[in-house]
Amino acid sequence: MALAPHSPAPSPVKSQPVFTITPVQTSAHLDTIRSLFTRYATALGIDLTFQGFQTELDSLPGAYSPPTGSLLLAQHSLSGEAIGCVGLRPLKPSSSPSHPSPTGSVAEMKRLYVSPDGRGLGLGRALAEAIVSAAEQLGYTEIRLDTLPDMHAARHLYTDMGFVQIDRYYDTPLLDTVFLALKLPRPVVKSNGDISPKDE
Repeated sequence: MALAPHSPAPSPVKSQPVFTITPVQTSAHLDTIRSLFTRYATALGIDLTFQGFQTELDSLPGAYSPPTGSLLLAQHSLSGEAIGCVGLRPLKPSSSPSHPSPTGSVAEMKRLYVSPDGRGLGLGRALAEAIVSAAEQLGYTEIRLDTLPDMHAARHLYTDMGFVQIDRYYDTPLLDTVFLALKLPRPVVKSNGDISPKDE
């Protein structure tokens, strides 16, 4: 019985990214971000009045404006549906004597949100990594954020990215708030596993 001629294995098909992450640039983008921020606040189930949330919405891009800030929008690659967002803003000097202002150039990650339709895609990590990279490119020496004890997935993500818990850096009525920080630029992990400073 003759053997069939050997056929070369088909080339692997490169899958298209499920989502795109782009900087907010248009008024339509800002409207979308405003909607996502509102959904974020609703999902938290916390009154954010103490953060001046409504003023933040009304004045977008506000403190997130370039060149010191950034807003990133995630959209589904096929449908174009907005499925996530995150913001970066300079950390304002503290007005509280109990929480003195940090030294150096420090930014704050805010409003990391992934909609129900965007979950399970690795989008939360992608958004967090993208905004940390933006902070590095803008020359910040540290990025901070706050989260809550029951947000286990988010806390695991931040810890995995190298964030460490720090002292409270602003006054909040939510006494169990967890404060985290990451020094920038992050070290580069070489192919042999060695770690070196990013600017080497």
